[in-house]
Amino acid sequence: MITLTQTEIDTAAGALFRAEAERRQIGLLSIAHPGITLDDAYAVQAALVARKRAAGLGVIGWKIGLTSRAMQQALDITTPDSGILLSDMAFADAATIPPGRFIQPRIEAEIAFVMKAPLSGRQVTRADVLAATEHVAPALEILDTRVLRADPETGRPRRIFDTVADNAANAGIVLGAQRHAPGAFDLRWIGAIVKRDGVVEETGLGAGVLDDPVTGILWLVHRLADYGQGIAAGEVLLSGSFIRPLEAPPGSRFDADFGPFGRVTLTFAEE
Repeated sequence: MITLTQTEIDTAAGALFRAEAERRQIGLLSIAHPGITLDDAYAVQAALVARKRAAGLGVIGWKIGLTSRAMQQALDITTPDSGILLSDMAFADAATIPPGRFIQPRIEAEIAFVMKAPLSGRQVTRADVLAATEHVAPALEILDTRVLRADPETGRPRRIFDTVADNAANAGIVLGAQRHAPGAFDLRWIGAIVKRDGVVEETGLGAGVLDDPVTGILWLVHRLADYGQGIAAGEVLLSGSFIRPLEAPPGSRFDADFGPFGRVTLTFAEE
């Protein structure tokens, strides 16, 4: 249920849009609007993305977040969230992110799905998802937040509503060079060893994403159906992270080794 007025939705979206452009953070929307709902948060997200599209950006896909039990429990929720990937978020494998590009970037390891056919509707099945997938690939997601992680006065952490409104903390996507048929691997057993500056920081398996990364894609299709939306051919879908987010300060280097599935690297330039 939407409880915010259209003016409140547009004001929040405008504040987030300016915060990203100015590389700064705003206060928690969940404090400014104590009665905010998930529907409100997605309405703010839609208004934010509309502003970005009006500024000339195109949609290249979707991301699914908060798929792990640990992250859901941390935010006291039982459902993932989603956001929209835009054309300025795509970075090449082994890219160096220029200084000042993000506010407080973090990194997650994921399996990406690249679609060859559209998907929409509540009737879509797991088999339909696999049939509509052109290929899967190793990926890194760059997260950033235009909302404070915690309120400086109360110490209260941001909530799911803040994250969803902020386009699910979307900031960037890096696809590895390897491409695989969706049935070539059991994606539940695809894992990654993620190093920062040569030190292993995280490991994980695809099963950490709702027991199967394909389930994440299915969840997204079904959620979009509630809003009369769907997935288009050619879009890239990030199925959800199976590691905790890793801080990415200036000068840090990341190497995600997915074994036979592939490898992705990324560097953040020194300031």
